[in-house]
Amino acid sequence: MKKIIVVISFVFLFFLTDSSFGQKPNWIVGGRFGISVASSIAGLHIGPMAEIKFNRNMAAGSEFNINTQEGTPIEWANYFKYYINVIGSNVKPYVNGGFSLFFLTGGPYFGLRFGGGVNIPVAPRIYVPADLQFGPVFVSGSSVFYFTITSGIRYEL
Repeated sequence: MKKIIVVISFVFLFFLTDSSFGQKPNWIVGGRFGISVASSIAGLHIGPMAEIKFNRNMAAGSEFNINTQEGTPIEWANYFKYYINVIGSNVKPYVNGGFSLFFLTGGPYFGLRFGGGVNIPVAPRIYVPADLQFGPVFVSGSSVFYFTITSGIRYEL
């Protein structure tokens, strides 16, 4: 119990001392397109996304994706994202984690989601991401491993 209190205290101090935490939040909107694989069956993965950046390193987002596997699963994903600073570069690598709800026959089903990628600038405030997401989806007493490899477009408002 004491270790949990110490960890929570360090996280609180990090937010308290982060000079960019009080910045005005910006929104990032866009879409994704790529390949998803679940139960060894590949399909098309497409959908819109939006996230809010709390400061230059932290964001929370949501996506609504449609997949073309059997049953046409629809994923509603929510995540926390951490952007990694690369000194002297305009690329923005990130790691993220969160949860998903999959809607298909017999569902909804809960899933965990982890991954990362990089936003590559192509114009002012416009990025093309290279993204990999993976994790288990808990389906009817068992679990299915799911992953996506996507790209798309991002616009920072």
